[in-house]
Amino acid sequence: MHRATKIVATIGPASSTPDILLKMIRAGLDVVRLNFSHGTADDHRQRAEMVRDCARQAGREVAIMADLQGPKIRVGKFENGKTMLEPGKPFILDAECELGNDERVGLDYKDLPRDLKPADVLLLNDGLLVLDVVRVIGSEIHTTVRVGGELSNNKGINRQGGGLTAPALTAKDMEDIRTAMSLSVDFVAVSFPKNATDMEMARQLANIAGAPYGVKPKMIAKIERAEAIPALQEILDSSDGIMVARGDLAVEVGNAAVPALQKRMIRMARESNKLVITATQMMESMIHAPVPTRAEVSDVANAVLDGTDAVMLSAESAAGKYPVQTIEAMAAICVEAEKSEQSELDKDFLDRTFTRIDQSIAMGALFTAYHLGAKAIVALTESGSTALWMSRHWTHVPIFALTPRVGSERAMSLYRNVTPLHLDTSNDRDTALQQAIEAVVSKGYAARGDMVVLTVGEPMGQPGGTNTLKIVRVGDVF
Repeated sequence: MHRATKIVATIGPASSTPDILLKMIRAGLDVVRLNFSHGTADDHRQRAEMVRDCARQAGREVAIMADLQGPKIRVGKFENGKTMLEPGKPFILDAECELGNDERVGLDYKDLPRDLKPADVLLLNDGLLVLDVVRVIGSEIHTTVRVGGELSNNKGINRQGGGLTAPALTAKDMEDIRTAMSLSVDFVAVSFPKNATDMEMARQLANIAGAPYGVKPKMIAKIERAEAIPALQEILDSSDGIMVARGDLAVEVGNAAVPALQKRMIRMARESNKLVITATQMMESMIHAPVPTRAEVSDVANAVLDGTDAVMLSAESAAGKYPVQTIEAMAAICVEAEKSEQSELDKDFLDRTFTRIDQSIAMGALFTAYHLGAKAIVALTESGSTALWMSRHWTHVPIFALTPRVGSERAMSLYRNVTPLHLDTSNDRDTALQQAIEAVVSKGYAARGDMVVLTVGEPMGQPGGTNTLKIVRVGDVF
């Protein structure tokens, strides 16, 4: 069954064997996420090599995303590993404290005291603990516990409403970008960007570090800060896509605000011809259980119906008991949700102006395939731009993007409703089109007599050169 929505999964201890990873790829994994918050450069290198090997065995390309850690705004370590915070009692966050106790704990982010003032609210451990700031004295943040509970080593800190000044790119992130480029990753996810400048800096660093390897990754902005919301359009304009990172975002803006923000972010990304990934706790119960909850099924399905390009797994696939079953369950949910999704292609094209020839051809192919009931759209593309534009609109007609460039093939692994295929195309247009049809038929995506819409550029081999639309029936002679 053709599935339009892509699946991103984090690999970790539960999924770092070739046998498990190969099963995950065959179950529907499209993009592997390497979480640079954990592990060494050698760990990431071994996992990246394993991904490439397993993808070859599976007979298709699987993209790799390097997810940067970003600023660590966390408490330090405790003498006994943890303490219990009692409601109404004082507690101190001290940037100069070495080992914490029942009265105070240190901070990884030493500048936190400068960012706070009395009456600010701090949310610890994903919002499970709440502290009210009473006063700030030098390196010490004096608080009163509003919502107590157990606080253990290295738990995260958020300020309610956002506003912390920690830079999006740390020294560790810059080193991790260099490591990621040496692995020829396809996407770099930047944590906690506040504005376009953060993304532009990350792109520049990645392009410089990737130059010796011939790598220019797609840049994904993780939207997890409150201050990123008003800057969303400029962040989109400076990125190749965004991730709706619902964990930290929910802590800063409140759980209740996230569903509407998710819908808004997905809509804005698609309107801006950008990618969008929906992430965090999508199948959380499957860390320990072999089946998802009904609420999780609805959550994944709603993200699909919102139009997300991809849904993402974190701990479910990195540390859970059922990484393969989780991907199988997620893929099944995506397929069922897509069946009921309504196409609004005609509405999408109203009052729309196309100024580029290649974009006009892409839109014409969508319109034609939809109204003629074509079995497939086949796009011969160098950069993947034609496939990206097509993937911003839902038609129920699968798009097959054939490219001679491995980098483009991997990047298109994240495009909704696009199946990327490798094809060393001929410079002769008719020969190339015939090869494209044969490739799609050989993989079982179309059969003799099926109507197919083709797009290609002349002369062949020039990015951005798509200028021809052709309608054929499989079996016709070119």
